[in-house]
Amino acid sequence: MKISPLAGKPAPLSLLVDVPKLVTAYYTNIPDPGVPEQRVAFGTSGHRGSAFDNSFNEAHVLAITQAICAYRSKQGITGPLFLGIDTHALSVPAGASALEVLAANGVEVMLAENDEYTPTPAVSHAILRYNKGRSSGFADGIVVTPSHNPPQDGGFKYNPPNGGAADTDVTGWIEAAANELLQGGNGGIKRMPVAKALQLPTTHRYDYLNTYVNELDQVIDMEAIRSAGIHLGVDPLGGAGVHYWQRIGERYKLNLSVVSDEVDPTFRFMTVDWDGRIRMDPSSSYAMQRLLGMKDRYDIACACDTDHDRHGIVTKSAGLLPANHYLAVAIDYLFQHRPLWSKAPRVGKTIVSSQLIDRVSARLGRELYEVPAGFKWFAAGLNDGSLGFGGEESAGATFLRLDGSAWTTDKDGLAPALLAAEITARSGRDPGEVYRKLASELGDPVSTRVEAKATPAQKKMLSALSPQQVQCAELAGEKIQHILSKAPGNQAAIGGLKVVTEGGWFAARPSGTEDIYKIYAESFHGEEHLQRIVQEAQAIVDATLAGNPQALPATGT
Repeated sequence: MKISPLAGKPAPLSLLVDVPKLVTAYYTNIPDPGVPEQRVAFGTSGHRGSAFDNSFNEAHVLAITQAICAYRSKQGITGPLFLGIDTHALSVPAGASALEVLAANGVEVMLAENDEYTPTPAVSHAILRYNKGRSSGFADGIVVTPSHNPPQDGGFKYNPPNGGAADTDVTGWIEAAANELLQGGNGGIKRMPVAKALQLPTTHRYDYLNTYVNELDQVIDMEAIRSAGIHLGVDPLGGAGVHYWQRIGERYKLNLSVVSDEVDPTFRFMTVDWDGRIRMDPSSSYAMQRLLGMKDRYDIACACDTDHDRHGIVTKSAGLLPANHYLAVAIDYLFQHRPLWSKAPRVGKTIVSSQLIDRVSARLGRELYEVPAGFKWFAAGLNDGSLGFGGEESAGATFLRLDGSAWTTDKDGLAPALLAAEITARSGRDPGEVYRKLASELGDPVSTRVEAKATPAQKKMLSALSPQQVQCAELAGEKIQHILSKAPGNQAAIGGLKVVTEGGWFAARPSGTEDIYKIYAESFHGEEHLQRIVQEAQAIVDATLAGNPQALPATGT
């Protein structure tokens, strides 16, 4: 990847979004449903886009919300809908648009007290809390967020009664219904003015902040953190949890410092990400420069993205921990320090997460549940307790309560951040030090992600590849153990290909937005071996896409 000269530096004024123009575009630009890029499209976590590009406008939000109302009616979902928003500039207007439609359709809506911003995990937590013990009248939710995306983007995500991001069958139905409405000029939409919607008896206020914070000691050993005097530094990155952290510190009497409580829809306080764009990604060292500069002030420092469903862990010993490193540490710790968990819960990981997690799980004697990219695949297992932990390589994770019951079924950035403080308090070592010990025992992998050009036709072929089409016996000098087009955990299509050996692997998946495919690779034999995997991966994929597997020798070298 080509690194921008702006990467890691304060955002210049020229990069800041013009918020009035953006909000005006949200209301005045009309998407053309005949243009694929301007239709409703649910990715791994909701519909995202920008008002400037006609991919996230009022018309989209109205259509999606009406489609959700129709889906609720079809499924007999009659409980309240928990509605949360993050701090992106388009989230407030989109939240208002959604309320106009929900209220007109008679849906009971739960808005945050004092119009507080609402993290994704707080919405998931609220849904599960309401639905616990019920056999009917279930609640669901909407989170208005594009996650860590740049400031000009908007996003809209539906969470069904299991509390997690909706599965593909649900989003497929909603997407089709929304696009049908768009195609008809949104003529079938019911709506009413926001002022009237706010006065209806079906519109309620809900204390997301205190309800979530007051139960955190049911998932994290807060007393251990307090007693050890762990000094915790937190950068909310101007996101939805900005007021949650101070309340956490007060509620549990922690030595917790919020390094900034600034909220600004331009996110002018960010340092620029690798590609020269502002992006609130706590797993990126370029975006995390402010907190990295403070790492020696705290025992543990952490940050979360805009909707607080991703975590970034900064330690004195290692700086910003790669997401895969921390996932392995968290799994190893949790399954040894949660005595009330049964022996049944499995470890959940995505197909492109580190193979170190496989080794940790095997040593723990826990079954691995490997699924395609997307946290939605973990929701059911987290809800029924058959998964103790779900994590993905992009720094998203959640896990069960201390008693083994569900906490959230969507990603939770706050709980993993606080877990880092618990690990430090109880082990006397920060997660960076714990990782070094873990790697010395089980192997220390190196990893990378690269991109290669692909035509739309080739991308389609890559998504539909079968293992039988790959004619290689070895990868980078090692015997190939598995060639996968479906995830081992749930047999769902991974939308690409994964090739695994004893000491490494690669996965190739087409991009959803560009004419490229992405190769994820990992090696337990060092950087040179990793580069060999990447080179051979490109050759394997290119030859297979060209329909000429004979172009490669049987060894794959």
